[in-house]
Amino acid sequence: MRLNFKTYQTTTTYLLLICAAVVLILPFIWIISTSLKGNESIFAFPPQWIPKDFHWDNYAKVFTKMPFFVYLKNSVFISVMTILGTLISSSLVAYAFACLKWPGRDWLFIFVLGTMMLPAQVTMIPVFVLYKQFGWLNTFKPLIVPAFFGGGAFNIFLLRQFFLTIPKELFEAARLDGCSEFRIYWKIVLPLAKPALATVAILTFMMTWNDFLGPLIYLSDKLKGTLALGLAMFVGQYQTEWGVLMAASVLVMLPVIVLFFLFQKYFIRGFMMSGIKG
Repeated sequence: MRLNFKTYQTTTTYLLLICAAVVLILPFIWIISTSLKGNESIFAFPPQWIPKDFHWDNYAKVFTKMPFFVYLKNSVFISVMTILGTLISSSLVAYAFACLKWPGRDWLFIFVLGTMMLPAQVTMIPVFVLYKQFGWLNTFKPLIVPAFFGGGAFNIFLLRQFFLTIPKELFEAARLDGCSEFRIYWKIVLPLAKPALATVAILTFMMTWNDFLGPLIYLSDKLKGTLALGLAMFVGQYQTEWGVLMAASVLVMLPVIVLFFLFQKYFIRGFMMSGIKG
């Protein structure tokens, strides 16, 4: 009886997960289906999940409607530099909060976490004025440089929680052997923190790759735009080519999906191990 109940519970869990997965994947299937339709089939009723005529030319039109490869290069450059800056700065700050003892450490960490409750819209205008005085407008600097100064409160929190799971005996043994704090951070902590670092990298990539507001505010040159800005070019004032827009959306989503599937085991492991000790 006990075995039957456990089997029933497992079956129910899997069924619920399958139902949730189907609900979540339906929008992606609809986007792909719409990207292969003509305008006359998109608003047909009842909806056609499988197009009668496949319009592969929608994908070809994407490259003629906007400078796709220019935007791709800009998005890749901004994303890579932001990931690099975030990993370096957030891991250093997290190491200081988790592995070093200094006066006011815990209070300052609480203050850092408190910044997560401050909406970005509150600081948007002062930050814009600051970057204008620096002469950074219409450059990639406002989108990249902040990542090298802290890396974000959530990333610091995530890495700190992971660093706390590392046995303290490793640090004590390294210090007795004469290792400096930076060498401990570089040779011991970072190699052990690969899952957490991969999680931070994936989250940062997704946020940067899909960022629309930042490039919209700071970039005025059309050739300095990103793919997120490029999608807005397909939305017209009087008419929108939905098939082409959905084709462009598929192309923009593809790198994110591929990256997640390649590193999903590190992503999940990083979240699980970051919550063991707090």
